[in-house]
Amino acid sequence: MPPTRVAVLTSGGDAPGMNAAIRAVVRAGEARQIEVYAVRDGFSGLIAGRFERLGVRDVGGIIDRSGTVLGSTRCEDMRTAGGQASAAEQLAARGIEALVVIGGNGSQAGALALAQRGVAVAGIASTIDNDLPGTDVSIGAATAVDVALEAIDRLRVTAASHKRVFLVEVMGRDTGHLALAAGLAGGAEAIVLPERPQEPEMVAATLLAGYARGKRHAIVVVAEGAGSGARGLAEHFDSHRQRLGFEWRITVLGHVQRGGTPNAADRMLATRLGAAAVDALGAGQAGVLLGIVDGRIAATPLAAVAARRKPLDAQLLELAGLVSR
Repeated sequence: MPPTRVAVLTSGGDAPGMNAAIRAVVRAGEARQIEVYAVRDGFSGLIAGRFERLGVRDVGGIIDRSGTVLGSTRCEDMRTAGGQASAAEQLAARGIEALVVIGGNGSQAGALALAQRGVAVAGIASTIDNDLPGTDVSIGAATAVDVALEAIDRLRVTAASHKRVFLVEVMGRDTGHLALAAGLAGGAEAIVLPERPQEPEMVAATLLAGYARGKRHAIVVVAEGAGSGARGLAEHFDSHRQRLGFEWRITVLGHVQRGGTPNAADRMLATRLGAAAVDALGAGQAGVLLGIVDGRIAATPLAAVAARRKPLDAQLLELAGLVSR
């Protein structure tokens, strides 16, 4: 039997497009005669029983809003058997038969834990890090790249004016998907990634070779999880300032990448995945992550997603090396 009551929560780091996904879950649910309940503040709110009925009008005007109107937390209790049991009990006590979890790796690990306790769960891939298996792109990644790209474009103007190197650090935790995309689209002279470690001296050699070819400025995009990040590179350059002969500045974009207004791609993706999660649960397909693969909605078992990382695209890596000259 299809569920008649479904809850939805957002968990982990916020991502542009989460609200569009919430909206789609609510409106797709209402269209299928399913009552949808919001869970406030992620898994912490689930364990504490912070539920609220959502109707069609409650999600009006949020498709273009960044962040998450439901709130989000990182919940250590969901790593424990007691926390997982409490979460499942809160759902059962309210007659809620299924749960939609919008979030990244840690969030889907929590979703898997509940699925293993018999809860019908559908995950929605949402993280600016874009490192979830089971989807070519996750909600928020496209907007985060756009935000980083705008910063890179602006910094290049200043770099050119003063003949400087700019070290631009982007988010991504211990993966380089965001840095690779932003660096490739931004024409970076070098991209430093956790998956492809480069010694500071290798980066310096790349920049010096560019100067030897007539370049007078450069952009280096650094993933925050690559060694000591942009500051580590700068410290090396500082210790060899006279030999290197160029000036540099650091820009750490940080959480500004999370707050961009979701672009068209993220709004479309979030809407498709939100509706698909409701459809999957209605068809009895639970314990899966909804993502997009080759332009089509795909459902991947949570067990194949949780606590795993999507590898970088080898072709993009090769392309970045080809064009950054």
